[in-house]
Amino acid sequence: MTDAPQIAHPQQTAYQQLLAETAQARGAFLSIPVLSMAMDGAVPLPLYRDFLGQAYHHVRHTCRLLALAAARTDDDVYRDALFAYIQEEQGHERWILDDIAALGGDAGRVAASPPGAACRALLAFAYDAIERVSPYALLGMVHVLEGMSTLLASRAADALRRAYRSDANGSGFRYLTSHGALDEEHVVFFQRLVDSLDAPAALPVITDAANMVYRLYGDIFRDLSRGLDHGQGSVGHAA
Repeated sequence: MTDAPQIAHPQQTAYQQLLAETAQARGAFLSIPVLSMAMDGAVPLPLYRDFLGQAYHHVRHTCRLLALAAARTDDDVYRDALFAYIQEEQGHERWILDDIAALGGDAGRVAASPPGAACRALLAFAYDAIERVSPYALLGMVHVLEGMSTLLASRAADALRRAYRSDANGSGFRYLTSHGALDEEHVVFFQRLVDSLDAPAALPVITDAANMVYRLYGDIFRDLSRGLDHGQGSVGHAA
């Protein structure tokens, strides 16, 4: 009896390994009830404004986190990528305030308010991981936020716009629609960057950070889901 032939499996790229090692956390994130409701346009308008309020608070830190990672890395390729990313991300928090105002919310109140507890935990983790663990940890956060935007943002924006009977020019949805399209390009760029990193220690750091961010970012939406049980939104002080 001859031995069965060995089937050769092509070696996974770093990006493929990242996807495989974060699949469970990604599945848990996607099972959060308010996300499926958003896909169906079933999220009350005040709750959507609450989401935008929390998005404002973490998005306004994006360039600061990118700059911190750039200052902490010795990897010239990675630093150049971060600088390019900073240029693209500037001013996006203002889009969110404009969306809140367009949908009847108090943008000034949102800007002056503190973020919710889950958002604070997410930001604290990001700053600590970049500063104390590795500047590559930022890529775990980027992987989650941009990957989920690509998957969910445009579809949710279309469903919610119809549900709220928003005007044809999409007032109130610039952040979602722009990020849905823009992040498709960023995900491709991210994949190439991760696969090109000449740092064996980087992938475990990125993977660990991504798994943490799936949990911490997900907690923002879990809080929003709980808000449904208490009426129409209270998490983000966005009314």
